[in-house]
This record gives sequence, C-alpha cells and structure tokens, in this order.
Amino acid sequence: MTKIEPKGDLTLRTLAMPADVNVNGDIFGGWVLSQMDIASGIVAAERAAGRVATVAVDAMKFISPVQVGDVLCVYAWIDRVGNTSMAIGLEAWALRRHTGLREKVTEGLFTYVAIDDTGRPRPVPKKGTATG
Repeated sequence: MTKIEPKGDLTLRTLAMPADVNVNGDIFGGWVLSQMDIASGIVAAERAAGRVATVAVDAMKFISPVQVGDVLCVYAWIDRVGNTSMAIGLEAWALRRHTGLREKVTEGLFTYVAIDDTGRPRPVPKKGTATG
C-alpha cells in the first residue's frame, strides 16, 4: 500500500477549537480557509520579498471535515510566478485527535500580487537575485 504524503512544506500548524465549529459541530470551512490564507501569505511574502495581497482563491476543495481537537497542518508551495503575481498551492491535513492519523482535508490554489508601500502592484523579484 502506498502511503500518501503531503505536498509542499509545512507552513502552519494550529489547533481546531470549539469556538470554530459550524451548526453541524464540524470546524467551519471559513476558519480552514483563513488558516490556508495565512499559510499561503507567508510563502508569498517570502517569495515576493515584501508585501503581498490575496487577489483570488482560484480553487478550494473541502475533502473531509475537521473536528475539534484536530491539529490542522497546512502545507504550501509556489505553483507559478508571473511578473507581479504568484499562485500558491496548498494542502491542509488534520492530525486526528483520537487516532493520531493524518488525513488530507482540504486543498486549494490562492493568487497573490506583490505590492509596494502604496498598495500598487510591483514586480516579484527574479529567483536567485539578492532579494528573491
């Protein structure tokens, strides 16, 4: 049996708490999305060597619910880089509280734009430069 491993680098770990549940008792999808936005923002800001802004959630797939007490682990990678924007791929995995097993619960693709101090788009530094 092939063991499926997360794609990307572990970027964020956080505990799902009772305050984050929806009416069904599962963790609210918006909370999971916000954790993924935080993780992808970290990766995008590092690659852009400065400020970035989320401009799109290009894809989001909820695979399995997150439960109270699960540790949400968000893995991220740079999917593509343009002149001023970049797409960050993400997978969220839950470390299940009761079993300790790891299960992929969500995946997505977020687009960011590098911005200057006035909030206007700026070029993403080329990889391998002093700032990229």
